[in-house]
Amino acid sequence: MKFVRFTSEGELPRVGVVVDDTYRVIEGHHDLLDLIQQGEETLRKAGEQAIQAGAVVDPSTVRNLSPIATPPTFRDFYAFEQHVKAGRESRGLEMNPLWYKIPVFYFSNPYNFKGEGEIPMTPGSERFDFELEVAAVVGKGGQDLTAEEGEDAIIGYSILCDWSGRDIQHEEMLLSMGPVKGKDTATSLGPWLVTKDELEPYRTATGFDRAMSLKVNGVEYSRANWADVHYSFGEMVSYASRGTEVRPGDVFGSGTCGTGCILELSRTHGEGEFPWLQAGDEVLIEIEGLGTQRTTMAKTPVPASFRRQGLE
Repeated sequence: MKFVRFTSEGELPRVGVVVDDTYRVIEGHHDLLDLIQQGEETLRKAGEQAIQAGAVVDPSTVRNLSPIATPPTFRDFYAFEQHVKAGRESRGLEMNPLWYKIPVFYFSNPYNFKGEGEIPMTPGSERFDFELEVAAVVGKGGQDLTAEEGEDAIIGYSILCDWSGRDIQHEEMLLSMGPVKGKDTATSLGPWLVTKDELEPYRTATGFDRAMSLKVNGVEYSRANWADVHYSFGEMVSYASRGTEVRPGDVFGSGTCGTGCILELSRTHGEGEFPWLQAGDEVLIEIEGLGTQRTTMAKTPVPASFRRQGLE
């Protein structure tokens, strides 16, 4: 099934199931998180009931939101070799052998998950970027999980875009911290949460044979395949659960696919061919089986000083 969360102007968010070209409403819920936390069987039954008797909504009359308003946690990984290798080559570095041993990740902000519509750019950034990714959502909690148990814990998948202020990120990481403010202004998830059974026919050793693409103002910037990911989401969930818990609703990002951000493209081809995002730019992401995510960059005000008066 494909689950969706959406809203109309002046109304509370609703959740539903995608049926052909319509949404069927799951009554009594404003977020998918509570259904996910009740377990895969509860989510499935709610979807089946909506398919049979839910109110019908025309998707063209509503705005799609992030399927989960505020995930309990958001971990973003670094799992596509082509992207990692391109970044290191542009800096004159070879691949670090540790990357093949550890599926590294960082924690990012769960409070700024967005759906379609306007995306606020990082305050103070002049080099704003997208990152084309896939997300897995955990439906079962656990600790010290094996890769197989990590795979079983996943309830579904979604398109994810990790928006990045690259100049802010660069400054933060020069101090051996971060990324922090360079990454936490917005993360786009959706439009759908797709249950894993829908993707099973396309499973490969580490991912799924599903095309990923991204366009800016109608011009294709990125194209990749989910199957090229080095670490499976089961392995990522397993590693994240070492010595701690993962919980239902936690979101796991794959990290950027090959060609999946302007930073990589500009280092390879030059900034003239792939300029940084500006206010008004439209970004369209498509991943086979996961739908289409459409967003527009919004102008961000100049940030206020964080220092006390007289210390600027």
